[in-house]
Amino acid sequence: MSELEVLTVGRVGVDLYPEQSGVPLAQVRTFAKSLGGTATNVAVAAARMGRRSAVVTKVGADGFGEYVRTALGEFGVSARYVATSADLLTPVVFCELNPPADPPLLFYRAPIAPDLTLTEDDIPWDVVESVPLLWVTGTGVSAEPARSTQHRVLERRARRGHTVLDLDYRPMFWPDATTAGRAIGALLDHVNVVVGNRTEVRVAVGTDDPGAAAERLVERGVELAVIKCGADGVFVADAAGHRWTVPPCRVEVVCGLGAGDGFGGALAHGLLAGWDPRRAAEYANAAGALVASRLACADAMPTTAEIEELLCRGRRAEEIV
Repeated sequence: MSELEVLTVGRVGVDLYPEQSGVPLAQVRTFAKSLGGTATNVAVAAARMGRRSAVVTKVGADGFGEYVRTALGEFGVSARYVATSADLLTPVVFCELNPPADPPLLFYRAPIAPDLTLTEDDIPWDVVESVPLLWVTGTGVSAEPARSTQHRVLERRARRGHTVLDLDYRPMFWPDATTAGRAIGALLDHVNVVVGNRTEVRVAVGTDDPGAAAERLVERGVELAVIKCGADGVFVADAAGHRWTVPPCRVEVVCGLGAGDGFGGALAHGLLAGWDPRRAAEYANAAGALVASRLACADAMPTTAEIEELLCRGRRAEEIV
């Protein structure tokens, strides 16, 4: 792979989706597997849009770890920085698909996920310092040694290029929201782009009001705040005082899992293309909507042609109205 454009750091797993929809997990007979994990999915989404991407993560010394490396290669994502933990298992995640917009997840990451054991020895420091876009997550600071490692990554990065924090708050990874807020909030002084939904910004900065949350993020030195508001669209704010609200893309939701990661990969693509924040958010919003209309995470990530087609359909519908 030639010089990287996107480096993500964090969670990986194997997602297991029921092949019988609309039934409780206890009644599911068969599952289909897919590559998953926030940081991994963002790298896949960026690669689907033509970006050269890699993920820094860790798997177990098992068949699922082999699957992760193979799947990354098939998606065009470099697996060069996927390390192996000899004593831990590659995480698996079961999805219930009910309700489809926000399906329950059952994580198997005990006693600790390999991606939370990342140390400084696992980090490609030259890439961290030079890659145009670095993507880290809130989950990445939910346990040691990954917490200290991610802080060191951001310190070395020193807000170069696009340094993006996906707030990625998952309650099951934390003892309580207050603890999560302290750990995730400490990252804000080291990034220049923040992405999250209303719940995640409330955990990070103490309010779920998009405008107020954006102001608090900008005060911490964030240059671009992107707050996902569900059916209300996306609120975007930059350090220059510009504010935009991007309307939602209407789709029939099949599975909401991975929609935020598709959003993230498309946002990364827009940032690297030098688009203005509103255009990048519109593009990301369409990507997330497409993922929500499909089943599976990494496999559902859209291409640029699919995103542009959805945006064109939306513009045509607006013209008719």
